[in-house]
Amino acid sequence: MKFLVDAQLPSKLCEILESAGFHSIHVDSLPTGDETPDRVICAYADKEDLIVVTKDSDFYHSHMILGQPKRLFLITTGNIRNRRLFDLIRNNALTVKILFETCNYLEMSNDGIIGHEA
Repeated sequence: MKFLVDAQLPSKLCEILESAGFHSIHVDSLPTGDETPDRVICAYADKEDLIVVTKDSDFYHSHMILGQPKRLFLITTGNIRNRRLFDLIRNNALTVKILFETCNYLEMSNDGIIGHEA
């Protein structure tokens, strides 16, 4: 399972995902970095079989309407400290792995994770 972390999330999240056993890259590593348009991020993620990790609801709308990106991990925690976000990822890593076996869209809030089937 591989993730593409969007620009508004800290690049340190890639390290947290890696330590949880997931391959990940940050949008900053793309040729145009955090200036990469959402449609390009979606196309790249779909081509490389990456799951987009984001807080940006625009990706939700694109996923629901256009099916792009194909797989989405939407973080709806609101403004929380990075440490809290990292703890949520660590504590829910197994759930994320299991849910993405049958789901193409996960939403993680402060209360837990909801998976939406393909």
